[in-house]
Amino acid sequence: MISKEVAFVHCHGKALKRRRRQTIGQIRSTRISAARRVASIFGILAGMGGFMHGPGEILQGNTAPGGIVFNSWTVEPIATNVGGEPAMSLIPNLLISGLLTILMSLAVIVWAAVFVEKRRGGVILILLSLLMLLVGGGLAPPLIGIIAGVAGLGIHARAPNWYRRLPAQLRNVFAAAWPWLFGVCVINGAFLIVGTLIFGYIIGLNIPEVWVFSFLLSIPLLILTILTGVAYDHNKGARSVAAQSG
Repeated sequence: MISKEVAFVHCHGKALKRRRRQTIGQIRSTRISAARRVASIFGILAGMGGFMHGPGEILQGNTAPGGIVFNSWTVEPIATNVGGEPAMSLIPNLLISGLLTILMSLAVIVWAAVFVEKRRGGVILILLSLLMLLVGGGLAPPLIGIIAGVAGLGIHARAPNWYRRLPAQLRNVFAAAWPWLFGVCVINGAFLIVGTLIFGYIIGLNIPEVWVFSFLLSIPLLILTILTGVAYDHNKGARSVAAQSG
C-alpha cells in the first residue's frame, strides 16, 4: 500500500515538473515575439544598409582611403544624393574593404534572419555589426545592427528589474504602445535603408537631409520599441499562463 502511494506521489511529481516545463516553454514562446521581430527585422535592414556601401568602395579600386573615415561612394548619383554614404575602415585598401563589407553584411543578414534566436544570438549579432562597422559597412547601419542585437539579448531573458518596478497600469500602456511604435519604426527603417536606394539612386532625388533626419529618428524609435516590447512580451506571456492555468 505504501509503495503504491509512493509511486503515485512520484508520478504526480513528474507530471507537475512536465507541466511546469511546458508552461515555461509557452512563456518563452510568447515572450520572444517582440524581441525576435525587432532583432530580426532591424538586423536584416542593418545588413542591407551595410551591403550598399560595399560596391561603392569596390568601384574606387585598389587604393587607400584618405583616412579612417571616408565616403563609400564618390561616383554615381548616390555620391551626391545621399551624401556619399560615409563609412570607416581599419583596412587601408578600399577594394578589400568593399569585399569584406559585402561578406560581413551578408553575415549580419543571415544571422538576423535565421540564428538570432539561438543562445547568445544577440551577442553575436552585436559582434557582427561591430565588424561590419570596422571594415567599411557605413556608420548608421552598424549602429542599427548593434541596437537590434541588444533586442536579441531579450529573446530568452526574464523581465528586467526596471520593468518589475513599474506600476501595472504603466506596464499595460507600454504593452499597448508597442505595436504602434513597432509599425512606425519598421516603416521608417525601410524608408531609410530601401528608400535610400530607390529615391537616392534610381529616382535621383537630392535630399541628403531627409536621410539624416530619418536616421536620427530611427535611434530613439528603436530604443522605445525595444523597451515597450518587454512589456508586450511579458503581458502576452502572463495571459498565456493564465489561460493555461484556467
